[in-house]
Amino acid sequence: MEQPAFSGNLQNSAELVEEVFRLNYGAPLGVLRAPGRVNLIGEHTDYNGGFVMPAALEFSTYVAAGQRDDRTLSVLSLDFDETTRFVLDELEYGPTGHWSDYVRGIAAVMLKNGITLRGTNLVIKSEVPIGAGLSSSAAIEVSIAFALLASAGRTLDRREIALMCQRAEHEYAGTKCGVMDQFISCFGQAGHALLLDCRTLDYEALAVSGDDRIVVCNTMVRHELAGGEYNARRTDCEEGVRFLKASIPDIRELRDVDIAQLDRFGAVMPARVYRRCLHVVTENARTLAAAQALRSHDEELFGRLMVDSHRSLRDDYEVSCPELDLMVELALKKSGVFGARMTGGGFGGCTVNLVQAEAVDAFKTEVSREYETATGLSPAIYVCAAADGAGPVPREKA
Repeated sequence: MEQPAFSGNLQNSAELVEEVFRLNYGAPLGVLRAPGRVNLIGEHTDYNGGFVMPAALEFSTYVAAGQRDDRTLSVLSLDFDETTRFVLDELEYGPTGHWSDYVRGIAAVMLKNGITLRGTNLVIKSEVPIGAGLSSSAAIEVSIAFALLASAGRTLDRREIALMCQRAEHEYAGTKCGVMDQFISCFGQAGHALLLDCRTLDYEALAVSGDDRIVVCNTMVRHELAGGEYNARRTDCEEGVRFLKASIPDIRELRDVDIAQLDRFGAVMPARVYRRCLHVVTENARTLAAAQALRSHDEELFGRLMVDSHRSLRDDYEVSCPELDLMVELALKKSGVFGARMTGGGFGGCTVNLVQAEAVDAFKTEVSREYETATGLSPAIYVCAAADGAGPVPREKA
């Protein structure tokens, strides 16, 4: 098995994967990257055909790629210190729980979509924290997709790439995610969040004020979306749609329901299912209101909508946890903070905070100290800028 070997003098992950590739396989065709994301508002709405507002992050997964003379994918993960191999013509279906499911899944879905792939050597390194709700899974899916396309000498529409990556996560990782994570990894724009309509895939780029910072606080409590709770919430939403269709036959998804309709026709639902639907319906409305707040440069309103979103996720969707609630509570007591909420699938991971730039240093120091005192856990706090989506790393930077 190839073992990672490198000089130790590399400046970044792009240089690292290229150096390891050269030492193991020779010169790569290039280095590809795909970012993780933070979702400012619009949580658990994407798989209900609704609205979300993610931003791509500067944290990315990097892949060095080079062609082989056979039909094998050889994948060296520097994060797991492990190499795994697949024969393209013998890819098995379904999840195994291994990190390489994402690689196998992307290759399999591409082949099913009629894309001719060739044997490829891949070296992977991710900067996106795993299990933190920053979409490390989409970052690896999209970066591998771009790498396999580069090896095959192909290009595809980015929407098609995002949808294939979503299908790979459904079928090979076992998480029935919406398309938000893969879409923002493909379409991110520096300095902007995207208001994304998850049904039509239409989007609007919304500038984030240069006077504010997106601050992500990692609770260091890890979750596993494929463990059942994420998929259970999706099942609850689908059950809610079935109840509502009896009275509103034209609806397709919770996206098509407003609060008046839910109040009128939702009484027949089990209480748990009603609460799930209530979150989704109100979260869609909050996300559209938040977009208007950004257009109007109204950070105060945006922040209030973030807080309302967290309360709904905590009380109605029940995907928060004590550590997330504490992190939000601590943040909202700090000066210069417009809003705070959990972000991602839930049950741990990160909060996202909109903070005035001049307040960031004090925010980091105080929140870190108070969270560690209360939990015994040392949080990771990232001051983020919205970044561009996936693509090749310029040669002079790799």
